[in-house]
Amino acid sequence: MNIQPIRKEQAWQLRHEVMWPDKDYDYVKLADDEEGAHFGLFEGGELLSVVSLFVRGGEAQFRKFATSVTHQKKGYGSKLLTHVLGEAERAGAKRIYCNARIVKAAFYEKFGFSLAAGPFTKGGQTYVIMERFFG
Repeated sequence: MNIQPIRKEQAWQLRHEVMWPDKDYDYVKLADDEEGAHFGLFEGGELLSVVSLFVRGGEAQFRKFATSVTHQKKGYGSKLLTHVLGEAERAGAKRIYCNARIVKAAFYEKFGFSLAAGPFTKGGQTYVIMERFFG
């Protein structure tokens, strides 16, 4: 298993497949994808999990965190999230947050995240904002 930077186009493919397969492909593209750092977790050359990190000043946000459906609940997402938390802290972030699907909030709590705001609905999904502070 290895985690490495990837091109945004690689992230788009897995985002679409996992998060929004019923939407147009362009739906998974973010207007600020050019500004983000995109990471992928690979096993045997296969891209299994992706996440995009945006650091602005002392704040970081990770977005579009997706793990291949057939590889979920095997620890791959946890490893990628741990990596991204380290990247954000090294970049000087004091706070990191995400818009989490409400059904996934408990997953983020395992990594020290707590509820910051919500719920709100987008694209037919219910979300909450989860945050964590460094140092």
